[in-house]
Amino acid sequence: METAKEIKDFLTTRRAKITPDQVGLPVAGRRRVPGLRREEVALLAGVSAEYYVQIERGQVAGVSEEVLHAIAGALRLDEVETAHLFDLARAAGKAGRKQTRTPRRQVPGTLQALIDTMVTAPAIVQNGHLDIVAANPLGRALYGAVYEHQPEPPNLARFIFLADRAEETFPAWEKAADDAVALLRVAAAKAPYAKAITHLVGELATRSDEFRTRWAAHDVRAHRSGTKDFRHPAVGDLTLRFEALDAAGATGLSVIGYTAEPGSPSYEALTLLASWAATERIESAAGAPQHTAE
Repeated sequence: METAKEIKDFLTTRRAKITPDQVGLPVAGRRRVPGLRREEVALLAGVSAEYYVQIERGQVAGVSEEVLHAIAGALRLDEVETAHLFDLARAAGKAGRKQTRTPRRQVPGTLQALIDTMVTAPAIVQNGHLDIVAANPLGRALYGAVYEHQPEPPNLARFIFLADRAEETFPAWEKAADDAVALLRVAAAKAPYAKAITHLVGELATRSDEFRTRWAAHDVRAHRSGTKDFRHPAVGDLTLRFEALDAAGATGLSVIGYTAEPGSPSYEALTLLASWAATERIESAAGAPQHTAE
């Protein structure tokens, strides 16, 4: 990832989203840019136009946190976008580093044991570049199509953009695709030289027009809570609430748990999925080779 270009493109796309009237600036004459001009951002941030141009070009060495916060305020960046700008600035300070191998993060046995106790709620453990590195039985059933598409650990972004069954599995496919790319953007800024991320982004950019278009938008967001739509071949449609929590003692991993509104069709479908998954496990175990003691 060319960090200077990432900074330039991120700031350019952010100021294109803000109009002068939104920030109380007069609109005079014909404008050649859809949003704020560079000099207008500089005015709002309280820095010289020349200095802001230098920053937007990715020359951020020595730029203070106060200035970055001022630019974030001028562009009305939200919390996630502001953190992303700071991540990019830190990455620029490490320019010239070679790609590094992403360390394999083992899922602690206690974490697997914890999610396995969640017998009525699907749960998965996910890393920054959207590998599903662990799941409880109900989580594995919910994401069954993802597991069938790829060897373990399956990658959600790869499934969303490359699998034939993606739009069937995620009925709100556009939102799922937007979220996946926005999360990868955050991960890439935090670890711009990690091979796992750069290889994944390179693969998806080469093979998917939908991914390339979204990647060029430079949107970022958090994945903390919300709802997600699924369509499972055994139980039909489910709309589930999710909460994502950082895994203590396992840096870079998040635990995502799903619940359904009690009494709702999704709750009934989730209960049915749990029964279906249990039956599948029993049948699978019954079909396993039997070992007898000699």
